[in-house]
Amino acid sequence: MPTGKKAMKPAQRAGRQAATGGHPLEGKKAPDFVLSDQDGKQVALRDLIAKGPLVLYFYPKDMTPGCTTEACSFRDNREALRAAGATVVGVSADSATSHQKFIAKHELNFPLLVDADNKVAKAYGVYKKKSLYGREFMGIERTTFIIGGDGIVRKVFAKVRVNGHTDEVLEALRHLG
Repeated sequence: MPTGKKAMKPAQRAGRQAATGGHPLEGKKAPDFVLSDQDGKQVALRDLIAKGPLVLYFYPKDMTPGCTTEACSFRDNREALRAAGATVVGVSADSATSHQKFIAKHELNFPLLVDADNKVAKAYGVYKKKSLYGREFMGIERTTFIIGGDGIVRKVFAKVRVNGHTDEVLEALRHLG
């Protein structure tokens, strides 16, 4: 027997989600974390946001074409991001050694954090079932979070397309004001 509420079709739910911010964490407190960076130094969310807005981006794998393009774009736009008051940090499940090689090869100018067990990726809702060439597997969905100095997730870019992404992030930072 109906309860008075209409069942929403998937397309309606997606539209409603987009209208309310699009991601469950948007407008909420960012999940706290402490992870090691490429040099083994412990990095805490609270320390990162103490400096102002944080651009926290999750990516699938070091040295792959899309991840390299994304990282190099953040590298090349460091001054514009800093002018907007933001710090950039990347997160993947790769090892510290892999991160060190990635940073050295592409002269990256920001830290990469090691989330070997995907605990933080899961907390941020970016560790998902993916498929490639008909094969399904679990992995990180390329996603960027802008977190304010107060720890609130201000903007989420899900399923990021790397070309032009840094411009989208800079535009969002300008509107945080």
